[in-house]
Amino acid sequence: VPGLVTHQWFIPTVPGTYEILCEELCGTGHFAMRGKVVVDEQAAYDAWLASRPTFAETQQRPEGNAAVGAGTYAVCAACHGPQGEGNVALNAPKLAGLDSWYMRHQIANFQNGVRGADPQDMYGVQMAPMARTLVNAESVENVLAHIATLPDTPAAPSVLGDADRGRAIFTTCAVCHGREGQGRWGTNAPRLAGMSDWYLVRQLTNFRGRIRGGHDADIYGDQMHMLAASLKDEQAIGDVVAYINTLR
Repeated sequence: VPGLVTHQWFIPTVPGTYEILCEELCGTGHFAMRGKVVVDEQAAYDAWLASRPTFAETQQRPEGNAAVGAGTYAVCAACHGPQGEGNVALNAPKLAGLDSWYMRHQIANFQNGVRGADPQDMYGVQMAPMARTLVNAESVENVLAHIATLPDTPAAPSVLGDADRGRAIFTTCAVCHGREGQGRWGTNAPRLAGMSDWYLVRQLTNFRGRIRGGHDADIYGDQMHMLAASLKDEQAIGDVVAYINTLR
């Protein structure tokens, strides 16, 4: 609950994985506020803990070289465009303007089979082997550094819908993605404003159908599945994306 710090403790006795459901109706998107507790035997827990990096280790990465990344990006440019502007004919969304932290996370998901493994996600399946051409952390950081230099020109709107109706729907989206659709690192929510609207429609459709977000390791995708399920039909998706197109 905002403004309060609550402490609780318990003694686990039965190993297993248990879902946590929040009991305080404290905000929009409440139904997606879920977590889990894993109760392990001590030896299994110790082995798991030893396999995990520290937070500091997760933040350590090589410094990207935009000049070197320009060469690597040539592969990406074939679909996403030389300026990262995206290409609907090749089903490649706009990259310029996306936060590096989000792209880094999605590249890892494609490389690890968290994304692009569902055969219904035909474009994700195509993207997975392309992501694997980035063979190490250095190559990832280099290409991200290059993308950061590309001009951030808003994508041309192509989706028709009722933006006024979409404004009300977007109230839920804004909790994580920001009122202006600017994206928030703290909620792992990417920027939406100025991005490829046709791509947003496809991803919301994929989240609704669990084509995306169905992998056990995709915890943020699982949250998006629950939220996208609140969009009851294609019209609702078109309306909210039409409103996002006004956030430029």
